[in-house]
Amino acid sequence: MKNSIKTVNPFNNKTLKEYQLHTATELKTILDTANKRFYEWRHTSIKERCRLLLNLAQVMDDDKQELAELMTQEMGKPISQSIAEIEKCITLCDFYAVNADDFLADELIETEATESFISYDPLGTILAIMPWNYPFWQVMRFALPTLTAGNTAILKHAGNVTGCALAIEELFEKAGYPKGCFTTILAGHDAIEELIANDGIKAVTLTGSEKAGRKIAETAGKNLKKTVLELGGNNACIILDDADLDTYMDTIVNARMQNAGQSCIAAKRFIVTESIYDEFLKRFKDKVSKLKHDDPLKSDTTFGTLARKDIADIIKKQVDDSIALGATLVIGNEQDNAYFAPTILTNITKDMPVFKEETFGPVAPIMKVKNAEEAFKIASDSRFGLGTMVFTQSIELAQEYISIIDDGAYFVNELVKSDARLPFGGTKASGYGRELSKEGIHEFVNRKTVYIKH
Repeated sequence: MKNSIKTVNPFNNKTLKEYQLHTATELKTILDTANKRFYEWRHTSIKERCRLLLNLAQVMDDDKQELAELMTQEMGKPISQSIAEIEKCITLCDFYAVNADDFLADELIETEATESFISYDPLGTILAIMPWNYPFWQVMRFALPTLTAGNTAILKHAGNVTGCALAIEELFEKAGYPKGCFTTILAGHDAIEELIANDGIKAVTLTGSEKAGRKIAETAGKNLKKTVLELGGNNACIILDDADLDTYMDTIVNARMQNAGQSCIAAKRFIVTESIYDEFLKRFKDKVSKLKHDDPLKSDTTFGTLARKDIADIIKKQVDDSIALGATLVIGNEQDNAYFAPTILTNITKDMPVFKEETFGPVAPIMKVKNAEEAFKIASDSRFGLGTMVFTQSIELAQEYISIIDDGAYFVNELVKSDARLPFGGTKASGYGRELSKEGIHEFVNRKTVYIKH
């Protein structure tokens, strides 16, 4: 049985560090500490919890460059994008510091009682299983509302970003959070199953693949534990006849190529109406061709590497299999270890892997359709339900299709993205539950009905 984790820089394939997994005894101590802390932390005032959020924002700002470099070295993201990720985490601290008191206030409801209201009480220790593609943001968007609601948290991060996982724990400690509020564990799958079964874990949240989500939901269900699952996506990007390409072309390219395409909410199926198709393809190819691949630590690098070679291998097979089914390669489909070149495919059909599966990398399949009606029909033909984006100047037309799309998000003239102020999550094979906003802070609370009659 493996008892250690090695982190590797995907750009140069050099080993960064080796970490020992926690033993069963250590995991028990961590869980016991988190549970003991909960019974004190839950009685800490919301004002004090918000003060610590502001401390955390300051600590992240102070350590921003160091944290960004660690992220880039562990998973290959360009340093400019890593810095932006830390800055986004800082804004999340500020958001909940300002709004948590209102979000968690008792909600008065008029009934025949003298007094009746909903009280939002924390649940206990929450286990988070998080992915490597946004190593800080994915964790913080779970941890900040969860801790501020009065829960404690245990993080099981992806192994290839173990350095980031431990750095996050250190950030909370430096900000003044009491020991046991937030703890990172280094553990394998068997240990996680045992943790979920333990009465000390009250709920589980996972951001990851559909396969992982089904496994965690099964384990949690057997133990009657609440789950929030943010899983894969196959987002459609619809380009209608009147799309303003002059204004939005950079946004559209970024929707697919940011983070080397390693995002659940990236644009993964481009559905373009025929009258604008040729112009769109020409402009899209031109923009993608100018992305600069180099050492991700260089400030002018705009396109990094994938996080691991096996991820690039999967992308390569999906592209090759699609070409075998009739797709036309426009540019790309070149692999070097963990690097996979930005790739554009045309002549796409619905039976191709690049259309029906999640492609977690820089692959843009572009499908030509006759009109808006056909575009929306094809867009909704997916097992996934994370988000859809539409580019058009006909806002009224876009609004007519809001109820047709069953996804968790619908963005017009913007790429689908997470925003602290808005709920984030999916439907169908993309999971359930919501993160961020007021809905996110309410996911791991007991909505307690209080009824008082004199």
